This record gives sequence, structure tokens and C-alpha cells, in this order.
Amino acid sequence: MSNTASLSKKASPFQVAVFLVPLLFALVLIYFGVTEYVVGRADSGSFWLTLGMVTLVFSVYWIYQTRKRILKLMSVEMQPLSTTLQCRKCGLKNVREFQRGDFVFKQTDQACPKDNEKMMISAIYREVKEKEKGREEANP
Repeated sequence: MSNTASLSKKASPFQVAVFLVPLLFALVLIYFGVTEYVVGRADSGSFWLTLGMVTLVFSVYWIYQTRKRILKLMSVEMQPLSTTLQCRKCGLKNVREFQRGDFVFKQTDQACPKDNEKMMISAIYREVKEKEKGREEANP
């Protein structure tokens, strides 16, 4: 429920209008159909009711699919960043978690365990972890 509450806070008035206009249009069409039936014009009443119901079904389906995509996009996890430290003298490499302020060729305060020289950042990269489902589909 908290996930739904956080989604509603992120919806702009324009997005709400885009979702509500087709729903309101469908309700108006259904209202026209009902009033035509009450007056006694069954042919035009059934036309408006059918059109209203089809519009309502498509609108609800569209909202459902959009919500599903938004939830899927929000559940994407960021992959961890790694920083490679390298000693200029001996070439020893050390990998650690990325820290704010890291950039390539930055000299760090960390000393090389072999020769006590300051290490330099030689690479920053993201470790991509593939999903198990993707691997199973690739190898049938």
C-alpha cells in the first residue's frame, strides 16, 4: 500500500488528466446510451452503450498496463560501481567499492601493501549482474 501511495505522489496533474479524460468520456457515452434507452430509442441506445463500454474497457486496460510498466521501472536495481586502484611502481591492483569523489587518475591516500606508494584510480566500472531468467532463455 505504501508503494501505491508513493506512486500517487509522483503523478503530475497532466498525467492524471490523461488517464481521467478517457474514463470520463466513457461514462458520458454510457450515460447517453442509458438516456436513449429510457426515451425508447433502443438502436441508438445500444450503440452508445457499446461504444461507452468498449471505451471504458480500453481505458482501464491502458491504465493497468501503464501502471504495470511504472512499477517494473521502479523495481530496477542499480548495479554496484567498483573502483580499481593501481600502484604506479609495482602495478598491483586493488578493487574496492566506489566512493563519492572518485575519478580516473586520482591519487588516493591508500598505500600499496608492497612498496608503500600511494595508489591511483585506474578504472571505474559497473558490475552488471544478469538475471537467471535471461540466462535460461539464452540456453534452451
